[in-house]
Amino acid sequence: MPIAIVTDTCHYLPPEMIAANGIHQVSLYIHCQDRTVRESEIVDYTAYYERLGTADQLPTTSQPSIGDFLSVYEPLLDAGEEIVSIHLAGGISGTVAAAEQAREQLGDRASSVHVIDSATACGGEGLVVLAAAAAARQGGDGDAVAARALRARAELKLWFAIDTLEYLHRGGRIGGARAWLGSALKIKPILTIEAAITPVERVRTSRRAFERMVELLETCRDAGADGWMVQHIQALDEAEQLAAQGAELFGHPPVSICEIGPVIGTHVGPGLLGAGGVPSSLL
Repeated sequence: MPIAIVTDTCHYLPPEMIAANGIHQVSLYIHCQDRTVRESEIVDYTAYYERLGTADQLPTTSQPSIGDFLSVYEPLLDAGEEIVSIHLAGGISGTVAAAEQAREQLGDRASSVHVIDSATACGGEGLVVLAAAAAARQGGDGDAVAARALRARAELKLWFAIDTLEYLHRGGRIGGARAWLGSALKIKPILTIEAAITPVERVRTSRRAFERMVELLETCRDAGADGWMVQHIQALDEAEQLAAQGAELFGHPPVSICEIGPVIGTHVGPGLLGAGGVPSSLL
């Protein structure tokens, strides 16, 4: 591609999709007791979430370093490529700030790097990244590719339901859902990401949460956001059921069914089920 797409590891798109689109990644980190590992090196999500469920103290997470970004940016610039670098919401992570700091260290080559705060995460971030990759394939310059990413973000619809607010509370990422803590054991929170974790509504049961995800997909369809996806954490059966119902609504399968990995999963916990979409014309 004349334009290189760079992102972080919190999109959670399937590896084969990342490879097929020529997307470059910079990994976030997990810190567990006295061990630090790149998220990109953790492949057994089930084992990770089993340990998470019994941990007395949650692991912590951190953004890539400036050096991590430069190690990806500099070879691409040396090859004559312009870069569009799309990252996890700045309201919940310092990743995009680190990307900006790395860009500033590039001197007269900084103008060849466009850094974008996706203001979302996981499947939403993945759809924004795929939109940028599509624009690059179609021959857009850096400004056009960045504009496509921003348009996809503006058109994005994304909700997710979680089993408990406990993980968000313990990890300090609870955002606007803090007011729900008193009833956390009695509800299934439905949230979105609008720069930060943003509450949408509370429902009483997992079944109702699933029904609301189906209703979200109906909203996506009616709004023309037909490039849709499903995401989950250790809830593959429910994700496949949601994908089956979505396929009936849209008349075609999802862009992906992806499992959210350890960096975001540490802060929301197992049992998440989510869905969202953007117009397929952007993909």
